[in-house]
Formats: sequence, C-alpha cells, structure tokens
Amino acid sequence: MCNLYSQTTNAQAIIDFVKAWKAVRDRAGNQFPISGIFPNYDAPVLRVVEDELELVMAKWGMPSPPFALQGKKSDIGVTNVRNTRSPHWRRWLGVESRCLVPVTSFAEPDQVSGSKINHWFAFNEARPLFFFAGVWTKTTRQVRVSGDPVSGDFYAFLTTEPNAEVGAVHDKAMPVILTTLDECQAWMTLPWAQAQDLQRPLPDGALQVVATGTKRDGPGEATQAEPGLPGGDVQGTLM
Repeated sequence: MCNLYSQTTNAQAIIDFVKAWKAVRDRAGNQFPISGIFPNYDAPVLRVVEDELELVMAKWGMPSPPFALQGKKSDIGVTNVRNTRSPHWRRWLGVESRCLVPVTSFAEPDQVSGSKINHWFAFNEARPLFFFAGVWTKTTRQVRVSGDPVSGDFYAFLTTEPNAEVGAVHDKAMPVILTTLDECQAWMTLPWAQAQDLQRPLPDGALQVVATGTKRDGPGEATQAEPGLPGGDVQGTLM
C-alpha cells in the first residue's frame, strides 16, 4: 500500500512527456518539486476535460465507501484502489474520471522484515518521470473532525500485486505504473474492458531501491504542513 511518493520534476517536464499526444493547459499554477507527498496533500495530476489535457492540483484521497465511514466523524480518504470490481469504484473507472499522477519515486515500508523502514523505488538513480494510473472526482470531504468540509478535486491511484523488488519489502501491493506515452494514452482513452489490462505489476527488475529510511526523496521541499492523518491503508484493504 503506497502512502508516500515524490514528484520532483517541473510542469514543463510533465507537459513535454505527453505533448506528442495532446497539448496541455497548465492550471496548476507555480509548480515546485515535492520531495514527500503524503495522504491529503495537494499534488499535480493530468486529466482530460472537454477533450483538453489539464494539469491541475488535486488532493490525494478519494471518498471512502459508506461502510468505512460508519460511526466516524471524518473521512480520511482512500489513497489506493485495488478492487475495481467494487460498485464504489466502478463509477470512477470511465475515461471521464481517469487521470495521470506524475511521480519520480515512491516509498513502501518494509512489511516483510517488520522494520517498517521506507524503501524508495525509482527506475534508476536519476529518478526519471513516470505516472501512476489514477482516478479523480470533484466532491466535498470532511477531511478532519474539526474544521469545515473541504471541496475540490480529489484523486487516488490503482494498485496491483507487487513485482519482485517491491514484493521483497511489501508483498501485498504496488502502484499501477505507466512508463510510456502509449500506456498513458491507453489509460486515458480506452474503454474499461481494455484499460483494465494496465492494472498489472511492472516486470521484475524494472525498479531499484534509490533511498531508504527517509520520509522524503529527491530535491525540493514540500511547502505543505505534513498532515497528522493516516492514509487509505485500512479502507484500501477493504475495497
């Protein structure tokens, strides 16, 4: 279950990755490197609106299903989506609700040894840009018990069984990763009957551990206060 990742490229690098497919309207404002993106942080995503690609900021954590909210006064959100057969998630699997989540590395705590030490995964030490296969919605969530509900754009990304290197530290899941423009375009345009084939692990050996034991990876500082909120682990395992 991935509840921490980094995105340390700039807006132009994201735009350049997809520009051969579609031009991008940058609505994210001043892009900055974020070396640690936690649940309920705002982070960039690419989505299609009225046949245009938009780069926008959205909050990490989709609405939880009703059964997970029983007896609770807030919705901490679901960060990872595994069970795409669930009626709760099926409504957001159409092309109008899919997005691309830019990433340069992601962390998994070592659950196999029990140390819980973060292991940061990337394609190599240079940490080239890739994308998680995401979904998004515009809604209102009671993110914290105290304070007003938060309205805006929210996102999560799909997970699948881990490949060999991720499974060595976290044997339950890894994010669904898109590495090429063709894969990104397929995720954003194909009917779910075909797009669901992208919910698969990367080939063994595709990733490497580039850092351990830290809450952040790469250059740049997150400018948001680190939230004292759990992510979507509990809910994600129930989806």
